[in-house]
Amino acid sequence: MTSFFVTLFRFCLAFIRGLRDPEFRTLFISLLALLVSGTLFYSTVEGWGVVDSIYFCIMTLSTVGYGDLHPTTELSKIFTIIYLIVGAGIFIGFITKVAAQRNNVTKK
Repeated sequence: MTSFFVTLFRFCLAFIRGLRDPEFRTLFISLLALLVSGTLFYSTVEGWGVVDSIYFCIMTLSTVGYGDLHPTTELSKIFTIIYLIVGAGIFIGFITKVAAQRNNVTKK
């Protein structure tokens, strides 16, 4: 359990440190906009709650895809295809930047 808190602490330090980097901020804002737009879309079109919608967005962007939720309408399926193609790159770029910042924190 201790290692979890140490990792969480390092993640928070890396995140805070990353906010100083303009590229990190751009990726973070893009990721937030992507999550908000996806959450609004799925809660409106699919009728899911906010928690289910954001859960689906994060599972989709991280490519985990448990399959417990899935799009049921044609519009949702098309949106999900576009959402994944655009969002996966942003998500991976953000995670890469966090990892780079984390490595900078642990070296000091």
